[in-house]
Amino acid sequence: MSARSRPADWVGAQGNYAGSVSRLTAYLIDLMVISGLFWLFLAFLSFAVQVVTGRTITWHKGNLLVIICYVVWHLFYLGFSWAASGRSLGMFVLGVHVVRADGARLEPRRGWLRALVFPLGFLTLGLGYLTMLVQRERRALYDLVAGTAVVYEWDARAARLRFLAREAEPGHSPGQQ
Repeated sequence: MSARSRPADWVGAQGNYAGSVSRLTAYLIDLMVISGLFWLFLAFLSFAVQVVTGRTITWHKGNLLVIICYVVWHLFYLGFSWAASGRSLGMFVLGVHVVRADGARLEPRRGWLRALVFPLGFLTLGLGYLTMLVQRERRALYDLVAGTAVVYEWDARAARLRFLAREAEPGHSPGQQ
């Protein structure tokens, strides 16, 4: 029997600052979604132009217009997600969300500001992310500027107590969900 087998020993993660691995994984999921939607839109646009005009359009990753549109789409996706719900799809999957630095619900303007200053992490050649590794709150440079923090939204203790309550129900057989 382990030392963490009693429900009182389980600690919830809700409200704890999200670590760099969770944040990076959420961002990589978002990056796949952002890129997939962008290239799907370009393919649809090419198809529509071909149907209407009979001309084919090809998009090149090195084209400056495509790069600018991609960056704008990237920032719009993140800004809208953070402003609307405080989390993006990748953050939802990982169970993290953005809040104000004091832990209160994120206002839409802070979500948009966070998206606008998000490139600071890249533009500083990664130095903007080092603050995430040295601070207790794990806030990157863009979090400091926007006054935000990323926290876990799931509560491990509550999940464990719900599981134990189901196990204790009369007529519940082991392995039944």
